Amino acid sequence: MGIRGLLLDVAATFDTTLRTVRGNPGQDVLKAADTRLVAALPYGMKAKGHGGQGGAAATPWIQVYEPSQGGSGTDGLYLAYIFAADLQSVVLTLQQGVTSLSDRLRTHGSKLRTHLEVRGQSLRAELPADLVAGWTDQPRFQHHGWRARAYEASSVAARCYPIDRLPSEGDLCADLGNMATILKAALVVEPQIDVVSEPDGPVVEYTTHGHATYEGLEGFRPKTSEDYFVRIAAGEQRKKRVHEELVRRFGPYICQRGFTPITAQVHPRDLVLQTVEDEWLVEAKAVKKGNATQAVREAVGQLLEYSYFWYVQKGLRKPHLLGLFSEDIGVYASYLEDHGIGAIWRTSDGWAGSASALEWGMVGAS
Repeated sequence: MGIRGLLLDVAATFDTTLRTVRGNPGQDVLKAADTRLVAALPYGMKAKGHGGQGGAAATPWIQVYEPSQGGSGTDGLYLAYIFAADLQSVVLTLQQGVTSLSDRLRTHGSKLRTHLEVRGQSLRAELPADLVAGWTDQPRFQHHGWRARAYEASSVAARCYPIDRLPSEGDLCADLGNMATILKAALVVEPQIDVVSEPDGPVVEYTTHGHATYEGLEGFRPKTSEDYFVRIAAGEQRKKRVHEELVRRFGPYICQRGFTPITAQVHPRDLVLQTVEDEWLVEAKAVKKGNATQAVREAVGQLLEYSYFWYVQKGLRKPHLLGLFSEDIGVYASYLEDHGIGAIWRTSDGWAGSASALEWGMVGAS
């Protein structure tokens, strides 16, 4: 299971000579992508395998996307694991939808690829340099079909993996988490960029200028907590990232108490705290409308799951477990303590916590 197992199974079973019918092993593997990746996907994202229609695809791929943000695979921005035609390598790439653009330009040729390259370069230039550093691989899919060549041209950011040297599951999860952050930033700047076809070639036009910003301590990079807007047919729907705000505020506070907060390279975990001798696995939850039940249930499940798969199965020392909540969880604090889980929650004037949090020095006595 997981990303690594799925990629290896596709490489081992996909056959470009077989049709896309039930009983075709490689196609069956791709169809199960969403189920197999459910525990590894960033929160709110979905996966869908693509092996072709009728005949097998020359370059099978697995789409990773946020349903609320579009990215159907024919238009918009989305993430994808795209295999080379020889199945010896796979690329995690931020893609632009090529089908809708090819329809609009009425071409599958060099004009389409040039347009995609110009737009991709412009998108990448608008992203913070440190965010896309290390994501500069150029995909090569070993096929001369128009779609494979368009995928190469449309890549905004990418990392290539040889199948015989795939990273560990933890590293693949971390890479996907980082790429999900790049996707979110790209979705913010995409409306600022328009590429217009001119007789001498495509020309970039900018409606506004601005760069996504990231703040935090060394190794502590929470997602932005500022309000953001999602354009929908009926207008603009305002959303607030309570979860990200909770993590962002907690980081500097806990650092002052002698703990090192880390969010970089730890996905799908929310946060890790470290001292010289110990490590804490932290799950952050927003309490909705004063009802802590759902938040506590989700925190317990995720803490136990991540502790097992990220530490126990890897032969690592088990971490301390900590639930981080946006408000007082009442009687659930003692419930968590009974399960070996500490708790910290926001108050009107700072932070409070359970007996374990007090013992660890994360909060002061009230």
